Amino acid sequence: MNETPQHPSAAQSSKWWMLPLILPYLGLLFPGMYARSTPTLFGFPFFYWYQFLWVILTSIILALVYKKLKT
Repeated sequence: MNETPQHPSAAQSSKWWMLPLILPYLGLLFPGMYARSTPTLFGFPFFYWYQFLWVILTSIILALVYKKLKT
C-alpha cells in the first residue's frame, strides 16, 4: 500500500517561503503609482523615499527568507 506522507517535503515547504520575494517586485512594478512629489519625508519627494524604503524592506525580506530556508 502506497501511503502519502503527512508532512510536505522540505523542497515543497521551502517554495512557499520564496513567495515574499515577489513583494518588492510588485511594490515597484508600476512607477506611475508612486511617481509624485507628495508626501515628502525629510525634504525628499515620495518618489525617492518610497524606492529607498523598498531597498530596506527587500533586505529584511531577503534575510528572513534566507534564514528560514537555511534552517
